Amino acid sequence: MWWVARGALRLYYLDREGAAANKNFFLDNAFFWPVTPPLRERPVGFFVEALEDSQVWALPYAPLAEALDGHAAWATLQHSTLCALLDDKMQREQAFLQSDARARYEALLRDHPAWAGRIALKHLASYLGMTDVSLSRLRARMGLIQG
Repeated sequence: MWWVARGALRLYYLDREGAAANKNFFLDNAFFWPVTPPLRERPVGFFVEALEDSQVWALPYAPLAEALDGHAAWATLQHSTLCALLDDKMQREQAFLQSDARARYEALLRDHPAWAGRIALKHLASYLGMTDVSLSRLRARMGLIQG
């Protein structure tokens, strides 16, 4: 389990050619862990990188989960985290299947406003399924940058 006290982390995959594809970002006060048993039992295949100076606390999952087992608050936290994760995945899938690049970027700005100011455009572009050049052109068309 990890708590990002301050900073910014990215989770990303590498393809066979070494190109990165961003999975998610976690900024100040984010708390995350491998929520399903397979994620705790097998290598996940993605990497974590600090995008800025960060303070991250790592907690061993097994002893903490064992100590919290049977506590209603822990069960509620696990359930709400799984629901939020599933909702996020479903919305992202729908965006990739039904929305154009502009709509995906507008949704990112609406849903994750802190990301725009703290995460490099190349990483945001990867998360959105486009190149950094495409995102820069889109931002120019939207009047967010000049030329």
